[in-house]
Amino acid sequence: MSSTVLITGANRGVGLALAHHYHANDWQVIGVCRCSVADATELKAFAHQIIDGIDVTQTADVERLAAALGDQRLQVLINNAGLLSDESLGELDFDSIRQQMEVNAYAPLRVVEALLNNLGSGSKIANITSRMGSIADNDSGGRYGYRASKAALNAFGRSLAMDLKPHGIEVIQIHPGYVQTRMVNFGGLITPQQAAAGIAERISALTLETTGGFWHSNGTELPW
Repeated sequence: MSSTVLITGANRGVGLALAHHYHANDWQVIGVCRCSVADATELKAFAHQIIDGIDVTQTADVERLAAALGDQRLQVLINNAGLLSDESLGELDFDSIRQQMEVNAYAPLRVVEALLNNLGSGSKIANITSRMGSIADNDSGGRYGYRASKAALNAFGRSLAMDLKPHGIEVIQIHPGYVQTRMVNFGGLITPQQAAAGIAERISALTLETTGGFWHSNGTELPW
């Protein structure tokens, strides 16, 4: 029986590349997206199941996601949906900062909380974070909402790792790299396919001994 992976934000960018990667390796892929299934044309080729119309910041939508899954067991849960905006000191947009916290930090925690019954010993949770969430690595400033939201996600992920370790569930925070996606106007250094392969490799290598870490998709451990 094949393993099952659930990916949020699966209809484009890194999420779509992850769906393609796992499908090509004979996994059952559950793709979760905010858009309608009619607009998730490419995802249809890779996903065994698409759960559409899910805004991961909304409790009712995440409850609907859990209901759609029923009692399906997930071997891997990838919290990939994310949002990047920019803010300049002196012209800070606190609504933008708040929205990034909702999407990048609170939503992954909300999804894990809702899907605990679909996880069990041997399951793995991967939070797609960013190197910009590293406080030690911040030598350029700016990006207040994005940095803070990813730092919060890292903190949530570390706590999840400690709480879930006794249950045999492993957690990892992964920076995908500077990826050529719409989020950065396709100006990245690696393709979504390269990022997806690295992410999958980090997830595969994860153990209870290394749970809770913060890694680059290329295999480099990152500073908090």
